[in-house]
Amino acid sequence: DTRRTRKLLLHKEEINKLLGQVEQKGLTLVPLKMYLKNGRVKVDIAVGRGKKLHDKREDIRQKDDKRAMERAMKRY
Repeated sequence: DTRRTRKLLLHKEEINKLLGQVEQKGLTLVPLKMYLKNGRVKVDIAVGRGKKLHDKREDIRQKDDKRAMERAMKRY
């Protein structure tokens, strides 16, 4: 069954620390790398904080500017 629960091979203190950060501080667990080793799937995880609204706006503005510059360069 692809949707079954999987064992998380961490110490209980590590699991509690991660859960506390996710629930209380509003952080997110992010899988960074996934690989096979000896028939098991291993995942490197990290804890991350989402962007603020003003950061998202800045990134969108930069992407739009870059796209506009590329379009202008393509014409000439």
